[in-house]
Amino acid sequence: MSVKKLFWNDPYLSKTTAIVTKVDGQMVTLNQTIIYAFSGGQQSDSGKIGNYEVIDAKKDGLDIIYTLPENHELQKGQEVVIEIDWEKRYQIMKLHFAAEIILELMYQNYNEPEKIGANITSDKARIDFYWDGKISETFPLLEKKAMELIDADLEINSDYDDQENQRRYWEIKGFGKVSCGGTHIKRTGEIKEIKLKRNNIGGGKERIEIYLV
Repeated sequence: MSVKKLFWNDPYLSKTTAIVTKVDGQMVTLNQTIIYAFSGGQQSDSGKIGNYEVIDAKKDGLDIIYTLPENHELQKGQEVVIEIDWEKRYQIMKLHFAAEIILELMYQNYNEPEKIGANITSDKARIDFYWDGKISETFPLLEKKAMELIDADLEINSDYDDQENQRRYWEIKGFGKVSCGGTHIKRTGEIKEIKLKRNNIGGGKERIEIYLV
């Protein structure tokens, strides 16, 4: 049975308990978790399992494997407290959804732009495209429409569209429905304000960097 991913049920939960289901040297798995592992460009959470810092979090099919320090003493069947760096998680959640809004606006307002990469950290989000010209020419429209969505403080619904295979989506009624397995805020107003920055990465590729203001 795969780990129960509490970060989907309640992405605002920052501390809980879990049972260790497997120990293989530095690597452990749990019956449930709030510590997100890197996926879809979203950075892993920072956190602790049983007071040990998580060095790495990696998806393994529908499971998540955590790497702990060599001197950890956790054992299979042990109950442990797990917690995340909430400030980092919340920044990532807001930047992630800001990026989701910008990407959806690009698809809605421009002729099939080809996305070639994305990355979300607690400092900034970025989306890369094949793009002819300066992508910053889109910024006035993107920033205006994004801020309209943010100021409207719209509800964001996140749920399964395929629970067995753990496929998720987010939806804002009247705006869009998009497949995504990240951690999401509840309302657009939590983002507050964003700023876009262009980065020409060469070879006909342009990058939109997204910052919280």
